Amino acid sequence: MRKRPPHIDGLPASTLQLPPGAWSTVLDCLCERFPSVPHAQWLERMACGRVVDGAGTPVSPDTPYRVGLEVHYYREVPHEAPIPFEEFILHVDDDLLVADKPHFLPVTPAGAHVHETLLGRLIRRTGNPALVPLHRIDRETAGLVLFSTNPASRARYQALFPQRCIDKSYEAIAPALPGIEFPCVRSSRIVPGEPFFRMQETDGAANSQTRIDVLARGDRHWRYALSPITGRKHQLRVHMAALGAPIVNDGVYPALIQRATGDYSAPLQLLARRLAFIDPLSGVERSFSSDRPLGDGP
Repeated sequence: MRKRPPHIDGLPASTLQLPPGAWSTVLDCLCERFPSVPHAQWLERMACGRVVDGAGTPVSPDTPYRVGLEVHYYREVPHEAPIPFEEFILHVDDDLLVADKPHFLPVTPAGAHVHETLLGRLIRRTGNPALVPLHRIDRETAGLVLFSTNPASRARYQALFPQRCIDKSYEAIAPALPGIEFPCVRSSRIVPGEPFFRMQETDGAANSQTRIDVLARGDRHWRYALSPITGRKHQLRVHMAALGAPIVNDGVYPALIQRATGDYSAPLQLLARRLAFIDPLSGVERSFSSDRPLGDGP
């Protein structure tokens, strides 16, 4: 059985199985495969033992290239800025951890965020490198994220999501929609758009559904309850924007808004408020709720 590479400062290794190619060394392959990472940075990672093969042996600049070789490496972002908001652990046991994530903190490493992630912070806090998120919410969205703490029971909890056995409830602040009768269900076909990180509605058979209701009505903004029946990327944000009520401070839908790096002045007014499900191990109903407030609304 292969040994998984250890976490370093709460950061799991990324893995690449070397593809066919004419490279002479593993370093040559990595440099061409990841052109955004400078040659000098790969050398530094190797010098620090942050690039290893499937057996855990450090990869050096002279390690010969071999098709199919499994390479594990630890990503780094020079001068990664801390995200000045705190997550909360609402529950932890032998199988599950429930965290309440702040706005702006990604769940897992991506792009410019490597160490400053919910997963990394929780591994460092709990000392449990086996933590794995069972689902994701956007970096801009705050609220509940469910983690598996135990590889032995993980598959039982992961199965809840594709089987739609998790009741997920969100709250959002968005412009009033007096012309629509609530509750309502928004059904549409959501596909990748332009640029690559945006989604869009298109013609065709619906592949997404969201149940929408109103919790409170203000003069300009209403507080909505959003219950995703399906789980498409950015589904809630796309559906609200398509109805003519983009979620307050959404910088992606319906149009891109450029904000400076480190600008935390306008958090997206979307919160993963509640998770409920029947525990697949005990058969007991479990429910968790976030106490985070949403502003700019009734």
